[in-house]
Amino acid sequence: MNILELALMPLLILCIISLPFIAAFRRKSSPKKARNAVILNLCSFFAVMALAVIFPIGGFISAETAEAASQAVNNNAGLAYIAAALAVGLGSIGCGIAVASGAPAAIGAVAEEPKSFAKSLIFVALGEGVALYGFIIAFMIIGKV
Repeated sequence: MNILELALMPLLILCIISLPFIAAFRRKSSPKKARNAVILNLCSFFAVMALAVIFPIGGFISAETAEAASQAVNNNAGLAYIAAALAVGLGSIGCGIAVASGAPAAIGAVAEEPKSFAKSLIFVALGEGVALYGFIIAFMIIGKV
């Protein structure tokens, strides 16, 4: 792959994923259809990327020299860093979703009955624990590299 292909590939992927939004802005489809199409595009994109990592096609992997084998180990380290980043990122997104729905309910419960403060604090803390689990998993992954 040359530099031009490496520069244009992310731009092409971004354009393909955002096509349903363009149709929604031009009023040729409803926002719900555009949202469903974007979700389908993202799911298919990540499925193809996962299959590309699991089942490499072509001459991408070859055992010609010991140098190539050591380079493959370095590639595995890169995948480990990506996995650590995904653990932290997705854990933080899950934490945000949990706290966004749990904290207002906890505030409402405490406003109605002040004795329920401890219970509501536990539910909010459980949501925040998801992000901590992501950090712990990331440290475990990085520790193995």
